[in-house]
Amino acid sequence: MNSNINDEPNVQQAVPLFSVSNMEESLNFYIDGLGFTITNKWIEDGKLLWCWLQLGGAAVMLQEFRKEGKNSWAPKGKPGEGVSINFQCKDAIAIYKEVITRGIQPKKPFVGNGMWVTGISDPDGYRLFFESITDMPEETEYTRTGT
Repeated sequence: MNSNINDEPNVQQAVPLFSVSNMEESLNFYIDGLGFTITNKWIEDGKLLWCWLQLGGAAVMLQEFRKEGKNSWAPKGKPGEGVSINFQCKDAIAIYKEVITRGIQPKKPFVGNGMWVTGISDPDGYRLFFESITDMPEETEYTRTGT
């Protein structure tokens, strides 16, 4: 590849595409539960088939897999089994507190690899982790009073 040091990078962002079994259930989780917003979508015959969701500077795409007909596909287990995405945040504990108020129960934050980490699985088993850098000791667990 030819590249000039002064050129802007060609690759700008990586956005995971999650195959989901129920678009409505997934949208409730991502929008109502986590606070994502739809910034782009594909609708066919009145049905939402694909969407781009944004939360701050991060994005994911959702597409409901076709269960019958051309291009149908069905996973043997949950579509997200074995897949995890790590969102780098300014304050992972703030994410933890916010999603609790939205009715989602993430894992209690703890310090791992020099970061506060909290996580949750979506309806299809995709594991989502929200992390922020800290100087707290490894394995510190969050409590309502701070640590």
